[in-house]
Amino acid sequence: MTIAAKIEETLSKSSWIRKMFEQGTKLKAEHGAENVFDFSIGNPNLEPPQAFQEALERVACERGENVHGYMPNTGYPHVRKSIAENIGDEQGAVLAADDIVITCGAAGGLNVVLKALLNPGEEVLVTRPFFVEYTSYAENHGGVLKTVEANPDFTLNLAAIERAITPKTKVMMINSPNNPTGQIYSKESLDALGRLLRKSGEKFGTVIYLVSDEPYRKIVFDGTPVPPVFPSYENSVVITSHSKDLSLSGERIGYIVVNPASPFRDKLLPALALTNRILGFVNAPAMMQRILPLIQGASVDIEAYKRKRDLLCDILKDAGLTFVIPSGAFYLFPKSPLEDDVKFVSILQDELILAVPGTGFSGPGYFRLAFCVDDQTIELSRDAFKRAMARVKEK
Repeated sequence: MTIAAKIEETLSKSSWIRKMFEQGTKLKAEHGAENVFDFSIGNPNLEPPQAFQEALERVACERGENVHGYMPNTGYPHVRKSIAENIGDEQGAVLAADDIVITCGAAGGLNVVLKALLNPGEEVLVTRPFFVEYTSYAENHGGVLKTVEANPDFTLNLAAIERAITPKTKVMMINSPNNPTGQIYSKESLDALGRLLRKSGEKFGTVIYLVSDEPYRKIVFDGTPVPPVFPSYENSVVITSHSKDLSLSGERIGYIVVNPASPFRDKLLPALALTNRILGFVNAPAMMQRILPLIQGASVDIEAYKRKRDLLCDILKDAGLTFVIPSGAFYLFPKSPLEDDVKFVSILQDELILAVPGTGFSGPGYFRLAFCVDDQTIELSRDAFKRAMARVKEK
């Protein structure tokens, strides 16, 4: 065997998202990109806001000693102070610069947090469906990902979460707005989750951390609020990035925010600084860090995503598909008209529609469509969806 057995196993199961992306490349070469309706990957198609372009040009021209050198592992102090002031308003908390750790995107932040928290064999709970790479993130640090079902509308199923908690539970991970469903968890459910984690921690004589993955926080529709987690539970950590709200997925910049009310804050913060370094990130990119204070509060045009959502919802409804209208993020997670969601996604592919089966998110019986694509792709897909549904009815 030439590579690690675990990696060989993971490769054999390869992410459905990447599989469909690669298949899309092939189909576009065969049929022309304009004739393929690729909803497979959440790669934002909107341009970053003008504020980012201006900040990039300004920072790129900076000169000075060590301007491209190392800084504290947690990031430049003045940048963390700027973030603390902005995120504090979102989270309803008074934050200091020391409560922030700047990371290489949210994925980097999640790995930093799990490395700091997990002992071998400890469990990370997440509701289904979920972003598939959470499994690897937990396993990277000796943890075990354990999944629980959500409610039919993809909200938190607190009874299922309570049944799943054991003495080995160390982290409850949530993602709101959610990938792949677009669901946003209510304040009432977060408060109830906080009470449950507190009660369970006391029952088992341990501390269960609530880790909230929030890269889609600003991509919300119809005035739907995204409640903060800090007021709901003291042992909480927020992780976010600007991959989605500023269309900077390739720049790998994000940050961890530790609840200042956590009784273990003074232990957790040095642990995060250490794990950021020893995982090999060392620090987040210096230039992107210096841009952050200049773009706090900026966002892409959320109304453009709402327009895309509404257009795709209209097309799916017209085709006869069933779905929950997403309140946030840029995904739809419709119910598959066939019990075998992989088979239905194959039918869609025959009609040059690229989707991801819900099985890839531990949500069998559904499929995911990413509507962060150009309007023409959505508009021209209408007849293809109708043809796919007609083929289903013929079976």
